[in-house]
Amino acid sequence: MTTGEKIANLRKGNNITQEQLAELLGVTRQSVSRWEMDLAFPETEKLIRLSKLFSCSIDYLLSEMIGRETQEPVEITADACVSFIRECGYYFLATCADSRPRLRPFGMILSDGQELLIVTDSRKSVSADLAQNSGVELASYDPVSGKWIRISGTAEKDDSPFCHELVFSSYPVLRKKYAEGREIFLAVYRIHAEKVSIS
Repeated sequence: MTTGEKIANLRKGNNITQEQLAELLGVTRQSVSRWEMDLAFPETEKLIRLSKLFSCSIDYLLSEMIGRETQEPVEITADACVSFIRECGYYFLATCADSRPRLRPFGMILSDGQELLIVTDSRKSVSADLAQNSGVELASYDPVSGKWIRISGTAEKDDSPFCHELVFSSYPVLRKKYAEGREIFLAVYRIHAEKVSIS
């Protein structure tokens, strides 16, 4: 299968018109049409954007030998999760305490390179929920690609100075909020992800 055929299949499989794809990539509809007919080839920057949009590797787009169905599953890293969620702007956190599920919009999330970290305040109900039941699910929707990220696992409070400094570096506004002895209220939870999917 050629690169053009793959782009056409991915576009159609996601119910996107040539006009819509062109708008998403900042090119003309004619450019998309020429790519799909293998009369022209996308620039590197466009290939990168196509791979993100369709959640496939650049290798898949370029190689005529690889069919999408034969690709090895790609591990979704903590950094990739954070990048996806930050593009969306927010995420939902689901907890369950007293046998009752709770769903909340959340905003602060980061990665230490290995695991996700979420940030809240120990005086909020979410901290009480997590003390009762550490099971969590996170979800975020990207309206541009029409894809969801879903993460399930457990949350463990991390009060280490390293973790707090990482949070303050990522969100400097929190340094002032939790200054002068109020740092005890900063609640950082390390998410031990058991399942991550983007679809």
